[in-house]
Amino acid sequence: MDQEQILARITTMVDDERRLRDALASGQIDSATEQEQLRELERALDQCWDLLRQRRAKSEFGENPDEARVRPPSQVEGYQG
Repeated sequence: MDQEQILARITTMVDDERRLRDALASGQIDSATEQEQLRELERALDQCWDLLRQRRAKSEFGENPDEARVRPPSQVEGYQG
């Protein structure tokens, strides 16, 4: 994925997060469902942000940003940049 694709995916996931919160508020889903889906979204968002940071760092240091790879959630969750 290039930078624009990553940013578009992040935007979509943020919109999905808002829809989940709205669905909970309107009673369409229960809290457990919302929390489960939010955890999945958060993991995917962490991976996207990490991939974006990798690509930007590679570009900044004259490396090929296309060599950046999606890392597993266990590696990127809780990143403190």
